[in-house]
Amino acid sequence: MNGFEFFTGTWNVHNKRLTKWLAGSDEWEEFPGRSVASSHFAGGAHFDEVEFPTKGFSGLTVRLFDVDERRWTIHWASTRTGRFDPPMSGTWQGDRGEFYGDDQHQGTPVRARFIWTRISADEARWEQAFSVDGEKTWETNWIMELTRVAD
Repeated sequence: MNGFEFFTGTWNVHNKRLTKWLAGSDEWEEFPGRSVASSHFAGGAHFDEVEFPTKGFSGLTVRLFDVDERRWTIHWASTRTGRFDPPMSGTWQGDRGEFYGDDQHQGTPVRARFIWTRISADEARWEQAFSVDGEKTWETNWIMELTRVAD
């Protein structure tokens, strides 16, 4: 099971996010975050909470490995809504994980994609992108560059 075990621990998060999504914007905002992650079920489940102190909200992620399907399902919630967004599902191939799901942005149906990249034991990258044309094109709208906090 190749998964999120590497992510256990505390991470500083450098966020880069488009100010307007699906609007042709190229204006990015940058802000800090901090994530604390834990692994459960012998690596088959993973939980993290991320705080965005300058943005006034936090979020949490629950990741579960479906043993029969051999796929991860990712569930995200934030203090902004108090509910889970539609789940993402996918797999890891080496140090790259791709996860897809159907969602909406301001009433527009979107195909969402998360890409996780394990850069090293102490660095990782996550990015989110949306497609409104059946995955022909993607707009990356949020990037997190993560650096492990030393114990």
